[in-house]
Amino acid sequence: MSNHPALFAPLYLGGNQLKNRIVLPPLTRQRAGQPGDVATDLMAQYYRQRAGAGLIITEGTQIDARGKGYAWTPGIHTASQIVGWRKVTEAVHAEGGVIYAQLWHVGRVSHHDLQPGGSAPVAPSAIQARNVKAFIETGPGAGKLVEPPVPRALSVAEIGEIVGLYVQAARNALKAGFDGVEIHAANGYLVNQFISAHANHRTDEYGGSLSNRLRFLDEIVQAVGAVVGPEQLGVRFTPLFSSTDEDRVYIGLVEDDPHTTYLEAIALLERAGVGYLSIAEADWENAPDLPPTFRRAVREAFSGKILYAGRYTAEKGARLINAGLADLIAFGRPFIANPDLPQRIANGWPLNALDPSTLYGGAEVGLTDYPTYLSSIEGEAA
Repeated sequence: MSNHPALFAPLYLGGNQLKNRIVLPPLTRQRAGQPGDVATDLMAQYYRQRAGAGLIITEGTQIDARGKGYAWTPGIHTASQIVGWRKVTEAVHAEGGVIYAQLWHVGRVSHHDLQPGGSAPVAPSAIQARNVKAFIETGPGAGKLVEPPVPRALSVAEIGEIVGLYVQAARNALKAGFDGVEIHAANGYLVNQFISAHANHRTDEYGGSLSNRLRFLDEIVQAVGAVVGPEQLGVRFTPLFSSTDEDRVYIGLVEDDPHTTYLEAIALLERAGVGYLSIAEADWENAPDLPPTFRRAVREAFSGKILYAGRYTAEKGARLINAGLADLIAFGRPFIANPDLPQRIANGWPLNALDPSTLYGGAEVGLTDYPTYLSSIEGEAA
């Protein structure tokens, strides 16, 4: 009998039986091969090590060169990128794992140095992103955080083209061997910018009313669902319920009425038959918790699988599953430092400490060199 049995109960998702309900969520690591932002053998090893998760969702993967906001993040819009990701999916599948690709476009959270031809980033409206940074390369293996410039507002025709880029990225993900895809509609990036009244001041069919602001998301969900199957599709949101400076720094966009905004967005996913909904909560010290009324309303509104990510312990995650409010629980930082996290949870083994200085960029240090519990015990015995 394992500890926290709720985390190890059987679960089906998109035609796959998951080995547990523990998820490796999207975690930006900035180690894609250069030039070309290609997934590498080292990345394949990193994901293989964590294939004990019931579900792996990749780090944010840009659907287009214009969708990039951080140096050294991977893409899924070129032939070489598809080949690179195939190494990753084959490595995970060899360990009996299930892996989805997170499809990402940062919109205005970018910089001229990251854009083709040095052009301005694109967004629903020409409103500069505040209290958030892009990351540019300044030399081999070196970079710096920079303020995003004022973006260029997309035309209606360009919005349709970007929906098409999501569709092509989904096709590319299937070619690369992924079991499904997740739409990144969170953290102040492009889809979130359309949803938010703070970033979207359009006066056409993509702006104004909430239903108009959700149109871009709806079109992406419908089009991508038609490619991968809605049951193999997930969508990620970040519905924050406070608007402190810290919230804005980490997330970028906090709605005036998050309850109404996100329940309407979730209703859209329910109508489309989306396989799972991912809700990323604030995860810093003393971060605000989601209101219980919101959690209950989410469960009532959505019949698919519900995934929560944030500052979760095994105990807190199991309680949420036992209460019927969640189906899957994601563990971010703990999974970085503990490639065998499900085993550690099941057996009550202690966790490795995370080294925050090695989260972004670099090579194997901080990526693939964290020991499993059994290997560390063997090392001590030797």
